[in-house]
Amino acid sequence: MTGQQQHIVVIGAGYAGLAAATRIGRRHRVTLVAPESRFLNRVRQHETAAGLAEHRPELAEVLRGRQVTHRQARVTELDLAGRKVFLDSGEALGYDTLVYALGSRTALHGIPGAAEHAYPAERAAELAERMRTAAQPGTVAVVGGGPTGIELAAELAEAHPAWQVRIVAAGQVGGWLSDKGRAHVRKVFGRLGVQVHDQAAVTAVTAAGLRTDQGTIDADLVAWAASMEPRELAAEAGLTVTADGRAVVDGHLRSVSHPEVYVIGDAAQVVVEGVGELRMSCATAQPMGIYLGGLLTGKTDKPFGYGYVVHCLSLGRKDGLVQLVRKDDSMKPSALTGTAARLVKSLIVTGVVWQLR
Repeated sequence: MTGQQQHIVVIGAGYAGLAAATRIGRRHRVTLVAPESRFLNRVRQHETAAGLAEHRPELAEVLRGRQVTHRQARVTELDLAGRKVFLDSGEALGYDTLVYALGSRTALHGIPGAAEHAYPAERAAELAERMRTAAQPGTVAVVGGGPTGIELAAELAEAHPAWQVRIVAAGQVGGWLSDKGRAHVRKVFGRLGVQVHDQAAVTAVTAAGLRTDQGTIDADLVAWAASMEPRELAAEAGLTVTADGRAVVDGHLRSVSHPEVYVIGDAAQVVVEGVGELRMSCATAQPMGIYLGGLLTGKTDKPFGYGYVVHCLSLGRKDGLVQLVRKDDSMKPSALTGTAARLVKSLIVTGVVWQLR
């Protein structure tokens, strides 16, 4: 694979796809297919929703100096037998090896009204504009008690103190954190005036707010920060996938059904010995892209390895949480909080873009 230059097609320019493309492009000819011209830095979408400046470098800048051609298009179909990628322009790209890195999107879980009335992370800029142009401050409900929901609720409350921010979760907000980490999140929410609605599963979204199994929650705007789901293309193309649609891969991130296809990032079900099944996140996606770049350029032939270190949360511009975890992602009791944690989070997020280059 590495002795002769190959044509490799990478679909998807997220953390995994872009990290892989920049590294593979040092040795092989790469075509990167993605509809956007700028990198979508998903871990900073809560900042975009709050109306802060976006940090989205141009893909052309990130790819400069590599043998990578960016085709600004959307993939509509894969012909795995014929090794072709079909684009929405009607064109077909042939390849020697395919890297599938289409990632994930915010899952609406079939909740009635969610598509019509809620703003998922992908529409963060629209939410910011709605709040900016509102005739008067109102109430915004953030659905989801995971990292995205917590960061979003804190950021909105700090940026818009005249608005009432509510966070709604089917379980416990921050329930996966250590006692110290969870207590700090609650403390920050108390300071910012965020109302917490635990154990309230959303059953419908309306123009007036939320319906839950615990009653109604009024809201002028709804931000949707629930879990993520993979895109359907992998299953439609015939790759072996899990029940939730992620491609099953081996230890070298190759599709178990089509070994000429590598699948990385949120689109893949990756199981690491001693760690378990990796969760969908930037923290796991980018290392997969870096690893694959090394694998396809002959720098390594070892299986992909990974171990968790921390969970980092931004809690507004002046506070944060760095939750220490074990290799298998289980919580340690220790956590760094306050300004120091906020600075650590900022350094990590900045480093994500630096590593892409």
